[in-house]
Amino acid sequence: MREVFTFTIDPADAKDFDDALSFEETGEATYRIGVHIADVSFYVRPGTKTDEDAYKRGTSVYLVDRVLPMLPEELCNDKCSLRPGEDKLCLSVIFTMDADARVLKYKICRTVIRSDARLNYDEAQEIIEKGRDSAYIEKTRQRHGLDTESSETQRRLIVDSIATLNALAQKLRAERIANGALTIEQDEMRFRLDKNGFPTEIYFESPNEAHHLIEEFMLLANRTVAKAVGSGRPFVYRVHDLPDGEKLENAKHFQKRFPQLQRAYDLLTIRAQAKAVYSTYNIGHYGLAFTHYTHFTSPIRRYPDLMVHRLVDKYILTGKKETMTREQMEEMCEHCSACEQEAAQAERDSIKMFQAMWITSHIGEILPGHISGVTDFGIFVQLDESRCEGLVHITKIGAQGEYWQYDEKNYRLVCENKNSAKDRAVSSYTLGDPVVVQVVRADINKGQIDFELVPEEPIKDQKA
Repeated sequence: MREVFTFTIDPADAKDFDDALSFEETGEATYRIGVHIADVSFYVRPGTKTDEDAYKRGTSVYLVDRVLPMLPEELCNDKCSLRPGEDKLCLSVIFTMDADARVLKYKICRTVIRSDARLNYDEAQEIIEKGRDSAYIEKTRQRHGLDTESSETQRRLIVDSIATLNALAQKLRAERIANGALTIEQDEMRFRLDKNGFPTEIYFESPNEAHHLIEEFMLLANRTVAKAVGSGRPFVYRVHDLPDGEKLENAKHFQKRFPQLQRAYDLLTIRAQAKAVYSTYNIGHYGLAFTHYTHFTSPIRRYPDLMVHRLVDKYILTGKKETMTREQMEEMCEHCSACEQEAAQAERDSIKMFQAMWITSHIGEILPGHISGVTDFGIFVQLDESRCEGLVHITKIGAQGEYWQYDEKNYRLVCENKNSAKDRAVSSYTLGDPVVVQVVRADINKGQIDFELVPEEPIKDQKA
């Protein structure tokens, strides 16, 4: 596969490139597309110290200011990473597809690739949006050092391939959505740090077409591998159970009452979902609307993917017999699921800590936000611009002597004041409501921020 045009698309600050795409035109409106995944199993053998340590970690952990890799850096950033201009060992799924994104045939095999270009998501998106411009084609060719003989070859290599892949990805995505896949997307919070590691700015990255391009072909490879293994053999599936029916109905009820509060509805829908886990028992993936699904595309940072590579080698490539029992494999799946949840919690805690660090520079400021959570001890408010979240404790809500009740079913705090029979007012704070708060304190070690509600009139005076 060294002679086939191949490239990677990753975040700008990524160091470990574990997946690449190759593209060839094979005929009229048919294409050969390769999803190439770093062959970590060649370097990490079962029973070795490296394997034992990787299994113990279970996953790489991505904190705000550092990465705790699952594998030694010599492997994840060097030998296994699909860096441009270097021969790399891969486990690949090669698809032959038509213009309607139908898979005509596929092959799972070992390959050696040589990536021609390393793109980040912004560059890939720029190619999608501006790639037809001849000046941009030349700029892109020079940026990535593509040695081509004609402008037509340049266009095919770096522009047409991404344009075609993007068109196919959009059709794959549309099909998933039509089959019932969830499509709730959230922006990723990022921090700019100074030389001392202190956050100076919070910004957000939204999924774009380039993200969807990579996502759809990784999903296609994952489900293809899961289906190829078939049933009756112990295998590592990525499964997602049905959501909590009561919570989902409550979310739908909330949407009917407050159709303008889409962000709050999305949050409730997410909270109603079951956690995706690893298991040898295939119950399908509800969120993706797939009957068969696994994790195959990130063995550098996820141990279950390494397990899947080894099983693919035995079940599909070599025909060797798997000596591990289902019970042993299930135990490993449970361990990896636990590691994943611990890593996710560590990543959330890291974000909260850096939010608290950032907001220490804004103590006393009065800022707009929306209620992002309601509990029996207060309301959580997410600031509109920075999206930092803090607590307004129930003792800081309303006037002295007022009693606020938690209405769990309707996601609100309610206070009923009865001053007289003629003067009766009902006050409430409901999930999704806009509010104005003042930043009063932050605990960096705990990652906690405290707000107090501010009446509207003082805010108007302050703005004036």
